Amino acid sequence: MNVFLDAFAWIFSPDRTTGYLPLWEAILQHLGFTFGSVAIAAVIAIPAGWAIGHTGKGREIAVFLSGAARSLPSLGLVVLLYLVIGVNFKEQAAVVAFVLLAIPSILAGAYAGIEAINRSTVEAGRAVGMTPMQILWKIEVPLGLPLLIGGIRSAVLQVVATVTIAAYVGLGGLGFALIQGIQTRNAAQILGASIVVVILALVLDGAFALFQRIVVPRGVAVQNSSPTRRRTRRAPVPAT
Repeated sequence: MNVFLDAFAWIFSPDRTTGYLPLWEAILQHLGFTFGSVAIAAVIAIPAGWAIGHTGKGREIAVFLSGAARSLPSLGLVVLLYLVIGVNFKEQAAVVAFVLLAIPSILAGAYAGIEAINRSTVEAGRAVGMTPMQILWKIEVPLGLPLLIGGIRSAVLQVVATVTIAAYVGLGGLGFALIQGIQTRNAAQILGASIVVVILALVLDGAFALFQRIVVPRGVAVQNSSPTRRRTRRAPVPAT
């Protein structure tokens, strides 16, 4: 218990607002790396996922590439890119690694959202004369949005936890306090920085969970919450 008290004392100490990297600045850097990397990954993965879900082509390749990207060791990839790209581009090296980490979840959310749509809904759109692009933007994208947001939510959580390794190549973020605490054997600092990362992840997860509920189309939400929606039962067989 004393260790946790010391950790919270470290977090709320006046010293956290001063020094080489104040805590508030480290949090902003951490968020900057997180949202910047996820935004770049979204620009790449969302159109590809929508194309896969809409056409039904390339799913196997996407699954293979996603699995390969997930298996890459983040720290090793950051260090490798740091060495290959060069010291002057260490931020770019770290961002590339985080983007590769975020792409699989967003890609899966994009095409799974479209694949999960009832085909009769799509066929109804075709029946009223909608073009393929109208079906994509007016039916598939809105109905698939909740799963897409779920994929982005998963990507954000993965990246916000992984951004701490950026400090290994001399970048900031909350990983700086973690590494500094390890080097100085300061348990309160290590635990305090870890708690801040966990709180940050929980806040982001809660925000995206709320957003995921908000983007559910109104008709779908009403249908899912309707009290008259009951499980279909077999009619009793009349006695003979």
